[in-house]
Amino acid sequence: MKNFVFILIISFFFCCGHTVSKELREGVDKAITPTDLFKDPDTLKGKTVMLGGVIASSINTPEGTYVEVVQKPLDYRERPEDTDISYGRFLILYDGYLDTAIYSMGREITVVGEVLGRKLQPLGEIQYPYLLIKSKELYLFEPRRGIPIRFGIRVWHTF
Repeated sequence: MKNFVFILIISFFFCCGHTVSKELREGVDKAITPTDLFKDPDTLKGKTVMLGGVIASSINTPEGTYVEVVQKPLDYRERPEDTDISYGRFLILYDGYLDTAIYSMGREITVVGEVLGRKLQPLGEIQYPYLLIKSKELYLFEPRRGIPIRFGIRVWHTF
């Protein structure tokens, strides 16, 4: 019985650790896939979505702060996964000032916001069609610490 209670308590702490408020999570349109979102964001204007990834850059403008993010899939806690999988880059428009020294390259972020469509901006020497999201709520994660621990028997590993 003690083990059951212990497992229940541990499960409570690990399962209930969402980063975004419950009200906004419930307002997210879960039928929208990242593929659909990045393929044609103009048809999804006004929809509420949740995305996350790794910050590539950020800049303050008179309109607010633009945060450029390389999209990554989210895990069960809405934290971007440590993977090379991405559907592209997107811009977060935050209505206000964010310190670009804190919202800086390499930090992981999750946003719930409204799809505003597509915005063409330079990326290197090309014009890149960014997905544009107006932020309703942002969550900036603490940097990951230590070595990620992974278990497995590596059956397919070649010697």
